[in-house]
Amino acid sequence: MNGVDQSGFSRTGKRRRILATLSSCTALTLSLCAWTSGADAFDPHPAVEQVSVAVAFTPGDEAAQLIIESLNAAHERILIQVFTFTNRDIARALISAQRRGVDVEVISDASESHRYTHGALALLVAAGVPVYIDEEHASAHNKVMVIDEGTADAAVITGSYNFTYAAQTRNAENLLLLRGGAHTTRSFADNWRLHRAHSRAYVPSAHE
Repeated sequence: MNGVDQSGFSRTGKRRRILATLSSCTALTLSLCAWTSGADAFDPHPAVEQVSVAVAFTPGDEAAQLIIESLNAAHERILIQVFTFTNRDIARALISAQRRGVDVEVISDASESHRYTHGALALLVAAGVPVYIDEEHASAHNKVMVIDEGTADAAVITGSYNFTYAAQTRNAENLLLLRGGAHTTRSFADNWRLHRAHSRAYVPSAHE
């Protein structure tokens, strides 16, 4: 492939996408297995599944474009948890998904409720996308997208990467796209629903 060496790293610096196959659960998946089963102790027998993995690192890789392409491919549902959301290109991809019939819902940190009405969350609300604020924690610091849970195309996007221009252009961040893991996707979706239960609707105000 032009511009990519045998290791999978882009020589142009525009994108690094490494595809691999995993046959084991991560520590996060294991702990969610214990939580969802109501167990008091660590579950030594988690589900084992194969997932494909794409990774991106910033600055250098087009992590935002990887997110947007994944959102453009969604056809049923997108559930989001995010700490900071200022990237209007990602917001527009979510609005586009909603307009073609995809169920889109967003949970963000309480600090986002004080941003200006022209921010990315306000843009989503104005387009009719449900947005919620999680004030239950000192910081609602998850950065997660759950796409098409329960389907053959189910995917999870997670990592340190906030949905901001700074995360793309100035910060040192990482992004993971996990596909094909029904248990992994369900675990992230269940955790999203846990936080949705104690979150409030975000209503931008004129004086913010």
